[in-house]
Amino acid sequence: MTAARAPLSVAGAMDRAVALAANGPAYGPNPRVGCVLLDSAGAVLGEGWHRGAGTAHAEVAAIADARTRGADVRGGTAVVTLEPCAHTGRTGPCVDALTEAGIAAVTYAVADPGDSSSGGAAVLATRGIPAMLTAHAGASALTHRWLTAMRRGRPYVIAKWAATLDGRMAAADGTSVWITGPEARDHAHGIRAEVDAIAVGTGTVLVDDPRLSARPGGEDGPHQPLRVVIGHRDTSGRRVWRDSHAVSVPSHDPRDVLAALWEREVRSLVVEGGPTVLSAFLREGLVDEVHAYIAPVLLGAGPSVVDDLGIGTMADALRGQHVNLQPLGADTLIVAHLSRGI
Repeated sequence: MTAARAPLSVAGAMDRAVALAANGPAYGPNPRVGCVLLDSAGAVLGEGWHRGAGTAHAEVAAIADARTRGADVRGGTAVVTLEPCAHTGRTGPCVDALTEAGIAAVTYAVADPGDSSSGGAAVLATRGIPAMLTAHAGASALTHRWLTAMRRGRPYVIAKWAATLDGRMAAADGTSVWITGPEARDHAHGIRAEVDAIAVGTGTVLVDDPRLSARPGGEDGPHQPLRVVIGHRDTSGRRVWRDSHAVSVPSHDPRDVLAALWEREVRSLVVEGGPTVLSAFLREGLVDEVHAYIAPVLLGAGPSVVDDLGIGTMADALRGQHVNLQPLGADTLIVAHLSRGI
């Protein structure tokens, strides 16, 4: 069995590492990471990616892949999307694995912002293994939500709603099924399948009795987000409590909610509540990303998407950045990062 594949430049290997990283789960406490091991001629010796919390990190997976191929990685270069970790968590430090394998150099695309996991490059340097940071847009995009969460010490928050052209979340009689069409609803379920948790207020639970499950394609997906109910009212007996994968946070302060979820290792959260819950997160500047599904529908009356945000002048308006529009059947999804959330 040959140990080498077609030669790659370091830049080409990083492109490959990013593609490998995308195989990992978008949800969970750990980021998606990919690694490619090269010999001095640029031949690929091994490659791997992180498959989720508790599994081998990308560097360890790549070393194991090389061994399976009969390749000797001593003197090779590890090209990895994230700075190798320097701490023991569910698995051992990647810096130790790389050192013990005889890797001679490391190139990484994103610095690890974790309080305990960062510093791997410095540790490698003390062992005579140079570790070079080389930025890569793909690697940054792939880890954006996780990086933001780690830097802020709270979950990355996506505020999601479906609304009419005139900004209504429901009709005057309270009905909201369905504002958007099947394509938009299926897309929203796909987003649920990529996050750690989904939150609504007690009012939404009492009025709509939602399942809060991820059902892309109409079927329950293999990953289900933690169901979070915000507020003090009793919601017992509702579908959200059908099993133990749900939690109540008896508070109206979004910071309490995020702190409680952070302790549970939630790194990404979709807030799907009504105007009260959405407005609370927006007022506190705790929304990082907005997903607004807009239907070509007019109601003229009914609850608006958000309540008073305390904004009195256009100069203080929350303005979306890095905006993307995606047609979904007759509807349009607007994705935007908020200026306070970047």
